[in-house]
Amino acid sequence: MNINRVRYKDIEQVPKLKINTNFKQQFQGSAPAPFIGRFGYPTVNIGILSPQFSGDMESYESPRLWQQQNTAISEIAAKRYSLVNSRTQRSVKDLHLGGNFLEIVQEVGLAKTAAEVEVTLSKPPQLNLKQESEIIPWGPASSLRKARITANTKVDSRVEKVVSDTDLKASKGILNLYNKGFEENILTKLISVGNLGLKKNRKLVPTRWSITAVDDTIGQELIQEIKNYSIGDYRIFFGGGWGNYYLFFFLPEVWGYELFELYLGQAVNPWSKCGVQYSTDYENYSGRKEYAEETAGGYYASRMPILEKMTELKHQGRVIAIRLILPEYNIPLGVWVCREAARKSLSSKSIQFADQESMFKWAKEFIQQKFSFDLESILVQSKLLQEKKDQKKLTEF
Repeated sequence: MNINRVRYKDIEQVPKLKINTNFKQQFQGSAPAPFIGRFGYPTVNIGILSPQFSGDMESYESPRLWQQQNTAISEIAAKRYSLVNSRTQRSVKDLHLGGNFLEIVQEVGLAKTAAEVEVTLSKPPQLNLKQESEIIPWGPASSLRKARITANTKVDSRVEKVVSDTDLKASKGILNLYNKGFEENILTKLISVGNLGLKKNRKLVPTRWSITAVDDTIGQELIQEIKNYSIGDYRIFFGGGWGNYYLFFFLPEVWGYELFELYLGQAVNPWSKCGVQYSTDYENYSGRKEYAEETAGGYYASRMPILEKMTELKHQGRVIAIRLILPEYNIPLGVWVCREAARKSLSSKSIQFADQESMFKWAKEFIQQKFSFDLESILVQSKLLQEKKDQKKLTEF
């Protein structure tokens, strides 16, 4: 690892919140989501997330709602940490064997609104605030003794149609529902509990992997679409939320994408040329063949809003994305933050430029004034800008 480069998973933050820790061993509640672990794969923890009370759970589970209401980091975290993970172990390959709790997990993942459940745990759950950076946080976990659904769950007819089609590939099912306006976290739940895909291929998928699977599946489809568009122009978008801000450079080239994640306010090696910790991954027109190890799920979550914007503009381009992570983002909330903060940025009014030089000049002055950071130290690391210098455009042939 370079002295000033970090991988997304190396950034750990421990939140300081006042949370009710009086969790019960037996309770009734509304379960808005399943959770499939990844450790020990293919034998993993499978569970349902639920507060120990019943009610409307949309504000506990919907990034789209959090974005619309501009919900604060602390409010999201406090709600998520109240969700108990009632879990047991299961092999991801044994979906065909069924079982009472597996059926409950699948029903929770399928439901239009939170399922009403009654749960008995082996012991009272204890809260541990350390979570994975890419997943929306949850509260304490405890081994399940027994569980049952206490009321009929509601299922959207469009979801039911896709789920019941066991001859439809998972990717086609994801795209079908995405094009109908379904939120990404709904698609993630369907994939994770094995409710999509060809019958013989269905299996449980760890929640962390299913998030990226949804973002990448939709992204790959949009990439093929935008490659048919004409070349765009020079423009910049800036904006964001929850301590995560995005500066997007759109360049009039064929498709390409590069992400830099800058951890502003983090201590760095005093000999670092960049002066800030950062992670980076990229793809050119040919795409990536390997997982984006440094920026991880944030790479795919940030890419999708770019492609949505290009689809809206009916132009393709080469995009350099600068994610600025501020100290106020002191509780990891998952990669949905990347997706929604990027969307907020791209929904702002863009600034257009006549050429690359004037665009970068404006951006450097803007970032220096707003964040006291020298953007040039990052731009000189850009693989896409280096390729632009070294290679002719495809449009020149």
